[in-house]
Amino acid sequence: MTPKAKSMLRRAASVERKTVSAFILDKGLAAAAETLADRREFPLSAKQYDAFIAALDAPSKSRPRLEKLLKTPSVLE
Repeated sequence: MTPKAKSMLRRAASVERKTVSAFILDKGLAAAAETLADRREFPLSAKQYDAFIAALDAPSKSRPRLEKLLKTPSVLE
């Protein structure tokens, strides 16, 4: 680690009133959570995949109350 990087970490940790280790751990965990949030894997067998695609392609169920709600003008309009 360069002296400049070390100094920056010390200053940032100081601003948040944390040790450098606590600062790095907190920021690292936050970055890890953000990185993983949109990268979920759903392994499916060929049969499961076909069923999943069929469910996505199937026509939606009629929901009269939802249709009425969506047709009602918004108070913001």
